[in-house]
Amino acid sequence: MNEVKVFTIGFTKKTAEEFFTRLLRAGVKRVIDIRLNNVSQLAGFAKRDDLRYFLRTIGGMDYIHRPDLAPTQQILDNFKKNKGGWPVYERDFVALLSARGVEKEIKPELLHEACLLCSEEKPAQCHRRLVAEYFHAQWGSVKISHL
Repeated sequence: MNEVKVFTIGFTKKTAEEFFTRLLRAGVKRVIDIRLNNVSQLAGFAKRDDLRYFLRTIGGMDYIHRPDLAPTQQILDNFKKNKGGWPVYERDFVALLSARGVEKEIKPELLHEACLLCSEEKPAQCHRRLVAEYFHAQWGSVKISHL
């Protein structure tokens, strides 16, 4: 495989129609859920079991939960509750990915034509962007598209 095509999406402020249409139009084969908590009542259509069903039924897509690509609760709390700031969050989260050695655990084939899912509306201050960029830094030829 020459180039890994990876997508990212957040479900916040999207209708189910908009969310699933974006995935279908992009040609996503699987959604990789990288949320720490994927069963929250606040997730609506993106709650783990519902999402798995919708992806399979609407688009024939696979669903995989990879909490090893999620921040720890402590990193989240430092950012959200303790106002640690985005640069601190980014530093700590990228260090966590490195310490976990995720680039050795996950093969490029798993990410190819896959979409990293989290809740944030936009990728700028979201760990899905950091995950995609981390794999790009480790593997080289990773094309990232934010849906």
